[in-house]
Amino acid sequence: MPWKETCAMEQRFLFVQDVLDGLESQATLCRQYGISRPTARKWLGRYRLAGLRGLLDRSRAPRHHPNAMPAELAAMILAVRRERPTWGPRKVRAWLGERYPGCPWPAASTIGDLLTRHGLTVPRRRRRRTPPRTQPFGQCRGANDLWCVDFKGWFRTGDGRPCHPLTASDAWSRYLLRCQGMERIRQDEVRAVLESAFRDYGLPQAIRTDNGPPFASRGLGGLSRLSVWWLKLGLAVERIDPGEPQQNGRLERLHRTLKAETASPPRATGGSQQRAFDRFRETYNDERPHEALGQRPPATAYRPSERLYPRRLPVVEYPEGLTVRTVRHDGCMRWRGRMVFVSETLKGEPVGLEPVADGRWVVYFCDLPLAVIDDRRGRLWPLHQALRKGLVAADSLRSPVRYAPGASQTVPKVETMSPV
Repeated sequence: MPWKETCAMEQRFLFVQDVLDGLESQATLCRQYGISRPTARKWLGRYRLAGLRGLLDRSRAPRHHPNAMPAELAAMILAVRRERPTWGPRKVRAWLGERYPGCPWPAASTIGDLLTRHGLTVPRRRRRRTPPRTQPFGQCRGANDLWCVDFKGWFRTGDGRPCHPLTASDAWSRYLLRCQGMERIRQDEVRAVLESAFRDYGLPQAIRTDNGPPFASRGLGGLSRLSVWWLKLGLAVERIDPGEPQQNGRLERLHRTLKAETASPPRATGGSQQRAFDRFRETYNDERPHEALGQRPPATAYRPSERLYPRRLPVVEYPEGLTVRTVRHDGCMRWRGRMVFVSETLKGEPVGLEPVADGRWVVYFCDLPLAVIDDRRGRLWPLHQALRKGLVAADSLRSPVRYAPGASQTVPKVETMSPV
């Protein structure tokens, strides 16, 4: 014979029916069902008031909680979240705390529960994260130590035109210096945007980009016309490793927020899209709290650079001891009675050659070692190939001293072009 399954609701109903039938006294039925008389009176009273619903278990949660969030605060939190749907609980709390310091704002976890109850959060699948790589930012200790420049992935606006957002950000303060939409990726337009940033904020110590055009090329040293311009301004050029976007992770994270707030969905025209970028940049810099800055907006941490953008592009000069050659319009230079191809990117620019061994010369442009000329073999080797073949030792490379007009300054030693 199989076991009979029962539940508390069924037992309560049977007990009530037996009491109402009157075949046994209430005390006898309490002993048969194993309950106390107060419990019996409680269920009988609930049944007479609500019928079968009265026999269901009731919530034991208190109806009134002394520490419950006031309705006024909850309404303000929900209003901020609806106005800024990409902000999380911590940013909402920091933003409200800055503007209403006297209010007892609840914890970020409580705010998160409130947003979830009102359907204002989007659940995401939890992914296993790779530990962050902090090595590329080892020398970033203050504002303007490093600027990060990149293009966010392109998209089309409502009128079908392509939009390539160019962003430039200060790595230390996260200050968004420029956010400019372009229909085409053209070197002269990129230079115009960055030149306006240099005029407004001064020059950084270094610029980090990826390996794509117009920031880099497949020529000698990976130089492009933009990076040549940066080197002549005295900026260190850093490029991330191919396929390693996490080395520029701060800008990549900004791009995710930029897409969510300005390009999902895209605006109707390029002009309206640029206005959305401008509003985003203003909010991002002046209002949006940043967790890495102690929930302060980037504008509170950023200061313009003391290195002003020069009115004239400095002339590259090399010290005594280096042989100087000018790269011709076809990318070649005359060396030892023959023409040696260097790079079309450096046409019209002077390069310095320093002897390091018998018949071997290191070719420099500004502070950057580019290649090694081997007179015995009669060819020019890119620097990475020369190092691999042992034509030159890495510790023998030094950055030449450049002299600015009317003054001299020592440039730090440059080891390689890999990220610092």
